[in-house]
Amino acid sequence: MFGLYDEKNRLTVDISSSVEENIKILDMIFNGCNDVVSKSFFIGNKERRKLHLIYIDGLCDHEMIEQTVLKPLLYEWHLNELSEEKLWENIFYVEAQTVDIKEEKSFDKAIESVLNGDTVIFVDGYNKVFVVSSKKYPLRSIAENDTEAGMRGPRDSFGESIRQCTALIRRRLKDSKLRVEQGVIGQRSRTSYAIMYLEDLVKPGLVDEIKVKLEKYEIDAVFDSGMAEHLMDDNWYSPFPIFQTTTRPDKAAAGIVEGRVVVAFDNSPEVLLAPCDFNMLLQASDDYYNRWAVGTFARFIRYVAAFIAITLPGFYIAVTVYHSDMLPTRLLYAIANARSMVTFPVIVEMLIMEFLFELLREAGIRLPGPLGNTIGVVGGLIVGQAAVEAGIVSTIVVIIVALTAIASFAIPNEEFASVFRLLKFFIMITSSVAGLYGFVLGLLFIAIHLSELKSFGVPYMMPVVCGDMRDDDFHNKDFILRAPISFMKKRPIWTRKGKRIRLKENTKE
Repeated sequence: MFGLYDEKNRLTVDISSSVEENIKILDMIFNGCNDVVSKSFFIGNKERRKLHLIYIDGLCDHEMIEQTVLKPLLYEWHLNELSEEKLWENIFYVEAQTVDIKEEKSFDKAIESVLNGDTVIFVDGYNKVFVVSSKKYPLRSIAENDTEAGMRGPRDSFGESIRQCTALIRRRLKDSKLRVEQGVIGQRSRTSYAIMYLEDLVKPGLVDEIKVKLEKYEIDAVFDSGMAEHLMDDNWYSPFPIFQTTTRPDKAAAGIVEGRVVVAFDNSPEVLLAPCDFNMLLQASDDYYNRWAVGTFARFIRYVAAFIAITLPGFYIAVTVYHSDMLPTRLLYAIANARSMVTFPVIVEMLIMEFLFELLREAGIRLPGPLGNTIGVVGGLIVGQAAVEAGIVSTIVVIIVALTAIASFAIPNEEFASVFRLLKFFIMITSSVAGLYGFVLGLLFIAIHLSELKSFGVPYMMPVVCGDMRDDDFHNKDFILRAPISFMKKRPIWTRKGKRIRLKENTKE
């Protein structure tokens, strides 16, 4: 059995012209697989020819196979008693009443088609097979987007089927230049992926660079786009993502028309967009559907929230421990009065509350929906109040932790928000060591790290740090200030040269 495969888990045998030999190999490959349906048939009246059909129950639409392949072959064959030379062509062009049928000469590709949900038909006397597309995966219907919810815009979201993902994008971009290149990653999972882009807009070399990163490693299985994202990320030490992830088809389509590339993976409801910068991860689809003033205000709130999420606890520690003389007298008395019954230092007090919040958040995620919400609200209120009354933490620390948590929830990208929740502990530690000097040095370290990051050649902090790549039209009108759509006449700098114009007025003769 194991001698049939090479070190890359690929079959080394060829398709035999004898159906019996092929059946023996199939029995060895699928030994113990009770969900595999394998059956032989005979066609013809005078000279009977043996056919062998195989598919996986649960992944295949067997009714379609019966109606479009088996029924024409078994019940109408007496009308077509042909010679051996024309037998294969007659099955392919006449008897098989389906469009999506192809020939395959590789045994490994034939088995891969079976595992993908297709039906494979072996014909005695030929060293090739028919592959009939009969996929019918157990999938959930297109549901409302709950991870990137918005007040305005479409409500649909990607599902776990790669074909569903590509179809939702095709529905929005009815352009013949939209390319969909498919491949497989994972030696055992053989997960399908699709690279989608507009051929006339994407920057030369970007698609090839993504392909190289996808094929850089050999791995047993890839079950989600997050695993593939980590494999393609050269900056493994950085907590900041170089891909933008989304479950919204409208956001993915908007990225494609900006010259970006979308990578979708089978069994994953999230797609990857590249290149990506800091500003994109703080944008939401609502920004472009609402009036420009409303979108600008919402975006400004998110930038403030991101700053609060990473700095507020550390700033409180630095000021109260090292620079209390900076505080107004009444505020200082209020803080001292609140901490009069607390037995722990400020840094320990803040770490206890932050750890408690992260613990409640993680518990709320893992528990079922209604129960998770109850744990988050009731647990936070009860435990927080009990901690204050017991003298473990002060009331002002509870307020600061609550404000920090609310600010982190305002960041629209969950993966990006997790980075801020992690880095706030880094700022807390530097502030507890050196006060405001440590606070500023911590922020400076993060700023330097961000300024050197790149996503497929695009500066991560664009347009703040971009050097010669400064774009006065696009990024200056789609940064914190979201200009009216009629003012945004150019695509980003990473778009193919000569294809920057995306909006112009119609001229009348």
